[in-house]
Amino acid sequence: MNSTQSNASILNAFDFRAIDQMDPSLAEGHKLIYEREVPFELRIQEGEGGPQEVGTLEAIKVKILVLEEEGNSDNIKVELTSENDMFFHYIHNLTDDTFKHVQEDQKLMIEFADYSNILIKMLNSCIKEPHSYLAVFIMQRDGSARLDFIQNMEYKFVELLSMDFNASSEEIIRQQITFRYNSVKSKLAIMQARLQDINAIVKIKNPSLLLQLQKQTPSKANRSVMRNTTSSFN
Repeated sequence: MNSTQSNASILNAFDFRAIDQMDPSLAEGHKLIYEREVPFELRIQEGEGGPQEVGTLEAIKVKILVLEEEGNSDNIKVELTSENDMFFHYIHNLTDDTFKHVQEDQKLMIEFADYSNILIKMLNSCIKEPHSYLAVFIMQRDGSARLDFIQNMEYKFVELLSMDFNASSEEIIRQQITFRYNSVKSKLAIMQARLQDINAIVKIKNPSLLLQLQKQTPSKANRSVMRNTTSSFN
C-alpha cells in the first residue's frame, strides 16, 4: 500500500460527513457524485485561436455535482481546483437545454442523462491510462477555459469531448478557500482528539508501548498510532 492509499484509509476511519456538508458547492442542493485528482495538462492561450504556452502537467481535483428534480438530473456542475494554487477555481455548468447545443456542435451520441457517467468514465481513463487518454485544459486571459478529452490512437490524436469552463468569481473563490481552511482545521482537531483517546487506552493496556511511541519523532508516532486505530481500537 502506497502513502496516498495509507492516508486515505486512515481518513476513512473518521466520520467527516458533517464537515463535508458545509461545502459551499452544495449550497444550492447539489449532490456530490465524483471527487478525484486527475492529471491535467494546463495551457494558457493568448486569445481565441492564438498561440498556446507550453503545457504543464498537474493533478487537478475534479468534483462532479448534480442537482436532481423528481429523480432526474436537472443540472450538472463540474468544479476544478488545485492544491498548488488556492485561487485556481473553474466551473462548468450544464442543463438539459444547454446540453442540446453541445450535443449538436460536437455530434454527441449520448443524452443528457448519460453525460455525468461519460465524464466519470473519461476522467477515470485519464487516471488509469494517462498515455492513451489526455485531459488538456486551455485557459484564456479573460477567465474562460476549455477542457479537451483526447485519445492517443498511436497514429493520431482524436478529440472525444470538449467542455467550456469559466473562472469563478472572487466571492466564490473566497468561500471555497474559507471552507477548505476550516475543513482541514476541523478534521485535524478531530484526529488529534482521537489520538489522545488512543494514547489513554494504550497507557492503560500497554504503558511500555506508549513510552516506545513517545520516544519516536512526532510524525512517526502519529503514523504508528493512527495505523492501529483501524485495527485495534475501532
